[in-house]
Amino acid sequence: MEQKNYHSSITANISPKEAFAKIAQVNEWWAKSFKGKATSVGDTFTVQFGDTTVDFEITEAIPDKKIVWKVTDCYLSWLKDKTEWKNTSIVWEISSENNATKVDMTHVGLAPGIECYEACEKGWNGHINGSLYNLMTDGKGQPQ
Repeated sequence: MEQKNYHSSITANISPKEAFAKIAQVNEWWAKSFKGKATSVGDTFTVQFGDTTVDFEITEAIPDKKIVWKVTDCYLSWLKDKTEWKNTSIVWEISSENNATKVDMTHVGLAPGIECYEACEKGWNGHINGSLYNLMTDGKGQPQ
């Protein structure tokens, strides 16, 4: 059986450079509790939601085209396997499409059948299709 990683796409009337910059503004669209940097290879950052924490390292960065966040550690308090995201990666791919910019986000390792999938799919849909999209189009995200 083929695993299908979580994926979401949004398109906004901004440049690829602006999209790349907005994705890196993690505290403006995803997590108010954000420490670190999320722009260049080797950068590390942590997001926290209550007693849930996730640590990332940027493992690939091609300005205005692609950035990869690798989960280096995590504590997902509501799951049986509190480290379920560890060693998964969030891949952001940015491309031009019809005078707009398309952002594809794939959470590699977050697939149907794992404990977190349904709740995390719902969460990512809200963060990507809602908050990040709003940050890109209106300049105002809704981080938690």
